[in-house]
Amino acid sequence: QEHLTEFGGGSVITGGSLRLSCVASGSIFRLADMSWYRQAPGKQRELVAGITRGENTNYADSVKGRFTISRDNAKNTAYLQMNNLKPDDTANYYCHADIGDWGDYWGQGTQVTVSS
Repeated sequence: QEHLTEFGGGSVITGGSLRLSCVASGSIFRLADMSWYRQAPGKQRELVAGITRGENTNYADSVKGRFTISRDNAKNTAYLQMNNLKPDDTANYYCHADIGDWGDYWGQGTQVTVSS
């Protein structure tokens, strides 16, 4: 079983950067497709970026060119580098692991606030 913990949220001004980390506690992280989602108040949770276990990536149109997802299997960690942040990026960011037959898991979330 995997337990996910996110780090790196905070408050920045428009144009700033943050790097989120998602650390998995289990031993099969390398088999997981990892994703970052976000949810703003009053809105549905949306996919921000994903990276497969083969390191193929995909991004929401709203973050393409500004956010980069990556992973380090040796550290059981997935990252989300967020540059040129905008107020619309303000949300609670969640890490998700899809490990197929071994299930899927969510982190507890980390808040990102971007002020103008």
